[in-house]
Amino acid sequence: MEIDIPQKIEKIENYLVEEKHIADFLGSGTVAVLSTPSMILMMEHTAMIGAHEFLPEGWITVGTRVDISHLRASKQGAEIKVIAKLKKVEGKHLTFEVSAFDGDHKIGEGIHERHIVNKEKFIAKIQ
Repeated sequence: MEIDIPQKIEKIENYLVEEKHIADFLGSGTVAVLSTPSMILMMEHTAMIGAHEFLPEGWITVGTRVDISHLRASKQGAEIKVIAKLKKVEGKHLTFEVSAFDGDHKIGEGIHERHIVNKEKFIAKIQ
């Protein structure tokens, strides 16, 4: 099936840093700051939402690669703005440039790749 994804998707989402996102709560660190895995999840989620708005029913995207730098710490209660910009479409392969901000400070940046799949076929493969 041919799927037409616009070349210049940009999605912005805001997230509140809650206890479940904190490094010492998750076990990925020993201090009460936004964990790197949680920041990456926010980036992946933002890219996913941006892509899914353009997919036909029955199709989804799955994350296939992350290359992220965590640049600065953020505390619990902070509001994180995440921007996902689609930079390249190659068939069913999508490459996003992602960044995260705590106020005016960039706290993370990098590349996230997703692949478009048929949801039923994908689930059948893992059964």
